[in-house]
Amino acid sequence: MNRSLDRLKARCERLRSLDLACQAIHSTLDPEKALDLVLRHAVRLTDASSGSIVLVNPTTGFLETQAARGLPPQAARLGFRVGEGLAGWVVRTGRPARVADVLADPRYIMVRPQIRSELAAPLEVSGEVRGAILVGADRPGAFGVEAQALLLELARRASGVIRNTWLHEQLRHKARLFESLFVLGQSIQSALSLGEALGTITRAATTLMDGKMSALHLLDEERAWLDLRASHGAGAAYLTNSRLSVDESLLGTVVRRRKPLQVADVRTSTRYQRVGVAREEGLVSLVSVPLVFQRRPIGTLSVYTGQPHSFSNEEIRILSALAELSAIAIEKARLYERLVEVEHQLRKNEKLSVLGLLAAEVAHEIRNPLAVMQMLYHSLDLRFPEGDPRARDAQIMGEKMVQLNRIVDRILDLARSPEPRFASVNVNPLLSDLALLTRHKFREQNVRLVLELDPRLPSVPGDATQLEQAFLNLALNAAEAMPQGGQLTISTAAAALRKSQPAPTHVRITFRDTGQGMSDEQQRRAFSALLSTTKSKGAGLGLAIVARIVEAHRGKVRLASRLGHGTTLHLLLPV
Repeated sequence: MNRSLDRLKARCERLRSLDLACQAIHSTLDPEKALDLVLRHAVRLTDASSGSIVLVNPTTGFLETQAARGLPPQAARLGFRVGEGLAGWVVRTGRPARVADVLADPRYIMVRPQIRSELAAPLEVSGEVRGAILVGADRPGAFGVEAQALLLELARRASGVIRNTWLHEQLRHKARLFESLFVLGQSIQSALSLGEALGTITRAATTLMDGKMSALHLLDEERAWLDLRASHGAGAAYLTNSRLSVDESLLGTVVRRRKPLQVADVRTSTRYQRVGVAREEGLVSLVSVPLVFQRRPIGTLSVYTGQPHSFSNEEIRILSALAELSAIAIEKARLYERLVEVEHQLRKNEKLSVLGLLAAEVAHEIRNPLAVMQMLYHSLDLRFPEGDPRARDAQIMGEKMVQLNRIVDRILDLARSPEPRFASVNVNPLLSDLALLTRHKFREQNVRLVLELDPRLPSVPGDATQLEQAFLNLALNAAEAMPQGGQLTISTAAAALRKSQPAPTHVRITFRDTGQGMSDEQQRRAFSALLSTTKSKGAGLGLAIVARIVEAHRGKVRLASRLGHGTTLHLLLPV
């Protein structure tokens, strides 16, 4: 009777200890700490001398020791195949194992020579055996039926804890990925040049996926080949490879299907064409996602790891999100480079216009004295006796003056501006494009551009190209007038030149800067001859070009300025 009572008390004490152990292991969401708590209570409850928890690595399929007590360090680093050793047998069969003498059991793999008996229970997570708890003792037959029941119950309760800690860790990992994606997305979008954008994207992809190397391929103009345009962590063997065919390559599949693709091991994959390069570079697992802009693929973004890795759906979604941001950044950088090229072309056209104006003025200045010289020459009526060499000289002088006159005529013909090709033009989009075109220059010069555009602005008859040139000249003149930075405000509004007119007759485009301003003399000469400019820097040609373009559009230019208080220019174009 007393013996039965003692056994009952001991059982109650073990169950109480089990409840306390379960409460303790529920106290943390840290996976490593949770596993250590489970193992500590498993060893205590079964009165064991050592123990370990092994879990299946989903990437490699191997059993790896995640927690250990009372075992040598090298034993804690051991890995087994499922089915190998006592732990592998438990995981494969899903059944517990109680070994009274490990030396007599062929399944046992020696991890500590002193161990004589072993007890193991499977760890089942979400209906699947994902590992095992093992405890050992230094005496044979140390574990009975009750110890096995306790370990099984602890394993059952610990499985829920392990699942919760894994879910918590997955959420933390997901949060870290999204946070990193947000930060990296900002740095990608801030890149202006294409080269800078591509380099930032590959660095971001490697960091985000914790990879060994990343590569970005873009489609060529014919959309038949993928060219390596940027990489991070790549060696010479990868960089010296030729372009990839869209129809025949693995990455070409990503472009054609517009879907992510992953390869567990590119060193052994029959689909991967450059196995030798992968082995030389130490590349193992690959995930590649398409770069798509406005539903049109433009390339691929690929990440390689140096160890076997199975990319989760969440990781692939995050990388795909980075690829979406990257495609936008690439197209933005391409657009910016085209804008820079357009700006360069406009400046080139401006120089050509300036040369035309200058040539016209020089021609006019030459024609007047040349006309006087011709009149005086004819009035002299130079006649010399036959055989006098001066007769030939006089003839040559007359011919050269005629030749000079023809040259002046040709210069004036070339200098004449082409007539505007009138069409209905809304100036608001032209000014919005101007803001994009000049933003890099304004940023460098610390100039803030403010657009105040009337959305109800009527259209004007005009030549959009010539108006763009006029607006660009005014913007660049304003930037020159603010060497220390400032603000340029561009506004549009409908205007009636006379109060008696009920409907707008003109569109007013106003350029107002906070620059150095102009003196009265400078204002008087602002639109005058090119050879009489008062600008201390530059040729003073921008406003002359503006005046010619506005006059060709039957418009007016009005200037208001004070030294030290900035300049305001109004362009009035008839509607």
